[in-house]
Amino acid sequence: MDVFGQIGNVLQRYAGSDSPDARPDEDFDEITRNAPKASLSESIGSMFRSDQTPPFPQLVAQLFSQSNGSQRAGLLNMLLSTVGPMLFSQVMKQNGLSGLAGLLGGGQTQVTPQEAEQIPPDAVRDLAAQAQQQNPSIVDRISDYYAENPEVVKTLGTSALSSVLSGMANSFGR
Repeated sequence: MDVFGQIGNVLQRYAGSDSPDARPDEDFDEITRNAPKASLSESIGSMFRSDQTPPFPQLVAQLFSQSNGSQRAGLLNMLLSTVGPMLFSQVMKQNGLSGLAGLLGGGQTQVTPQEAEQIPPDAVRDLAAQAQQQNPSIVDRISDYYAENPEVVKTLGTSALSSVLSGMANSFGR
């Protein structure tokens, strides 16, 4: 059986109503090993937009809290490129991080992994909300990012994984 046949068999469990055969953790692992990254990204984006999962900013904060320093910095730099240094600094100040707020005032344009470790998930939630408001395509950019780091997506739990898998089942069914 080819890769698409294997993926199709797994995704059939998520194409309709709840399946007693569904094993989101195991199925997600299999899908992320075999599915095209573009399909995974699209499905992560669907999960971010779903009314069956928490709001996008909350999910981004959860992903941030489970990411390593490098992944955190990458995520923050995407948000920074969307909201700009002034709004980034403002959100940092609002979250009691005046020292970090000044980072970008001195001409620094990127957050390092070490700096990212100092930023709490609540500040990231606020940044994600601002970024989504300014440019809704940030959802797709972050979806692409986490399609490359799917092990972090698993930390969102069974409901989110089922949502991603259901989205993939729907896109493969087209």
